[in-house]
Amino acid sequence: MAKPKTRLIAGIDLGSSKISTVIAHSVSEEGGLSSNLNVVGVATSESKGIRKGQIVDPEEAIDSIIESIEAAERMAGYNLTSAYVSLGGANVGSQNSHGVVAVSDPNGEIVATDVDRVIEAASAVSLPTARELVHVIPREFVVDGEVGVKNPVGMSGIRLEVETHIVSASSAAIKNVEKVLHEAGIQIEEMVFTGLAASEAVLTKTEKELGCVLIDIGGGTTSVAAYIDGALASSFIIPIGSKNVTNDLAIGLRLSLESAEKVKISLSRYAGKRVRETPEEDQVDVSILGADESKKISKKTLIEGIIKPRLNEIFSMVKIQLDRDNLSARIPSGAIIAGGGANVIGCEESAKRVMGVPTRIGKPRGVSGLIDDIMNPAFATPVGLILWGASTIPKSHVPNFTDRLKLPTKGFTGKLIEIIKDLLP
Repeated sequence: MAKPKTRLIAGIDLGSSKISTVIAHSVSEEGGLSSNLNVVGVATSESKGIRKGQIVDPEEAIDSIIESIEAAERMAGYNLTSAYVSLGGANVGSQNSHGVVAVSDPNGEIVATDVDRVIEAASAVSLPTARELVHVIPREFVVDGEVGVKNPVGMSGIRLEVETHIVSASSAAIKNVEKVLHEAGIQIEEMVFTGLAASEAVLTKTEKELGCVLIDIGGGTTSVAAYIDGALASSFIIPIGSKNVTNDLAIGLRLSLESAEKVKISLSRYAGKRVRETPEEDQVDVSILGADESKKISKKTLIEGIIKPRLNEIFSMVKIQLDRDNLSARIPSGAIIAGGGANVIGCEESAKRVMGVPTRIGKPRGVSGLIDDIMNPAFATPVGLILWGASTIPKSHVPNFTDRLKLPTKGFTGKLIEIIKDLLP
């Protein structure tokens, strides 16, 4: 029996508003998958040099990343050398792909190498110039015409097919992330699409099976991941986020961006509460909400006239894309909102009204330890990164073709079965 081994896992979320680092340790079988994640370090720093998910000033980005990492290291008592890192921004794109191979065994039994070959075949897509594959995720397998197969290993057949969801990003964006992390002293175990990482932290297996959409509202962009029958069916980026709400408040109230951000954050405490209709009670001085300036304003006007229109725009853009993908009618589990933007007042109500589906705010789950520090939708992506890392074999073990299926040669088939079950519940 393999000897249990403690493994350190870290997730670094490169957001447009903040850099978040989460450190956890877990116990796993030698060279195997991790479990029992215990969060031991959490930290954030102001994001500089990153705009809408892309590196725009490497030096500033490096300083922000180091600040976040060092604060998390001090809390955890560990020094980081590697981490799972988020990848977002308008440069990220996706598409679905199909692969097919002949089963190699003369007796027709499908083995792990057949699965690897068919996924490799599906990945042989024509990408635009200067783009790279980030994820090749199996949605379902087909064995001799039998659809809906979750794990084909051990089945008999002649022809093996796979439907996959492919996420790609610009080569330049990937290299820029690699460079700044290298300068910060971090080896990247894997880059993970922000929407995919957040999904790991906040979605339940049942929601994925029935059909749902994860909407991760960041500062500069909104990442979306839709699940049908337990598998990722669509993913995309909306080029606006909660910083747009801040900008709207600054313009509408004629405040500085700093004061507008304080007002937005302060108003979040009214989330879920009915705005009082009495004129005297509805009036509030923005200085009470954290603004440096002093000015009286109606909370109802503030929320209904400035904040919700921008939220409605975000959810309308999400719904339009889901309509194009023919998925709007296939998400009975509804919309799960994550990211720092989920804390904006009126967010849940706007999503429910615009999208016409059940809606909830997604908070991280599946970890123990410093729970109070991460039980906030703003930490969905960094927590999701460590959960993603816990379900993968580290890069230090024998890497294989598929990013998501890093398999060691020892126990190859067994590990593949475990990971496929995790991917396709």
